[in-house]
Amino acid sequence: MKRWILITLLGLGCTAEVDTTGGTSALQSVSGSFSGLRMYKYVSASAGPGAPLVVAMHGCTMSAASYELAGWNELADEWGFHVVYPEQPGGTNKCFTWWDRAQTSRGSGEALGIKRMVDRMIADHGVDPSRVYVTGLSAGGAMTAVMLAAYPDVFAGGAVMSGLPYRCASSQSEAYTCMFSGKNLSQNQWAELALDAAPSYTGPMPRLSVWHGTSDYTVRDINADGLVLQWTGVHGIDTTADATETLGSATHRTYTNGAGDALVESWRIAGMGHGTPVDPARACGRAGAYVLDVALCSSREAGLFFGLGEPAPDPDPDPDPDPDPDPDPEPDPDPDPDPEPDPDPGFTCVESNASNYAHVQAGRAHVCSGYACANGSDQRMGLYNTFYTAWLREVEAGYFEVGRCP
Repeated sequence: MKRWILITLLGLGCTAEVDTTGGTSALQSVSGSFSGLRMYKYVSASAGPGAPLVVAMHGCTMSAASYELAGWNELADEWGFHVVYPEQPGGTNKCFTWWDRAQTSRGSGEALGIKRMVDRMIADHGVDPSRVYVTGLSAGGAMTAVMLAAYPDVFAGGAVMSGLPYRCASSQSEAYTCMFSGKNLSQNQWAELALDAAPSYTGPMPRLSVWHGTSDYTVRDINADGLVLQWTGVHGIDTTADATETLGSATHRTYTNGAGDALVESWRIAGMGHGTPVDPARACGRAGAYVLDVALCSSREAGLFFGLGEPAPDPDPDPDPDPDPDPDPEPDPDPDPDPEPDPDPGFTCVESNASNYAHVQAGRAHVCSGYACANGSDQRMGLYNTFYTAWLREVEAGYFEVGRCP
């Protein structure tokens, strides 16, 4: 059974914390037994019964409140879900201990504490237990991989920000080696490490979104390659991207199965250092320590990958701000009107509702950089897979638009 919660964390090698929250926080503290971790939550007024839940965990030297800068609260209000922020109050530099087997195995330690927070939100707020997601930054990104591997029955997907593959390290000294040099394993070797975490589980494995900057000198981006190897191997798909697109400084690659479902994606941001990408100019998060303004909204893109919301419509590329200020008030009459108009009114609008995959297979849409786009209008409909559904209307033969017929 999948759960819809999102979890975000950070890494081992950070410096002193900078308070960038302005001294305010919208989080509520939740008491309970969470393996030494603290639980905070953001309860959105727009999230009704059966809503999704995102759990967002901070990185080393950070607090739960400082990770609010990533923008998940605002997305929760926009799309209608709740957010949980686990906090590591001590440890090594307030890091989640992603390298310690006692803390990262199914049924024990911090991993169990995080899972209990998920259970608490399901019990207290009636969130949909089929939609739980986990995301994390650095050590939190590594902990995200832990949760996906140890609890594939709980999480439907995850997003790793500047993190590391599952079981890259089993000691603190080895953790630094992984952070700076990675580990040279084959796809099968990486996959076996993840699959061994819950050996009795036989259901579908979680999907994964991988984010990393090419100038990250805290956790080198070779670890992003390891994550792609590990989770394409977990899903039994190859390591050749099925779609590649460039958005600003980022290269986005998508890895799909035979049905066209995007199971793994990677975002590599040229010149970005260690942190979570945000885009304050487009109302996505606020820049701060390890939360980086690179004009790219990782939280929104990860949320779209999970299916939490729909992409914003493209703006009108050529609006007419200045209509003719002096239209002819008395246009010349038609010198030769047709007294008997053609009784055939022309093409009748036809509407269809289906998954984006089905639309493409039926010839109503095509694949455009991992998304589905309507034939004719080229309007983006969302990710090309069987999870996204859309209405298309055929307004002329072979010309489709997003939406229903008038």
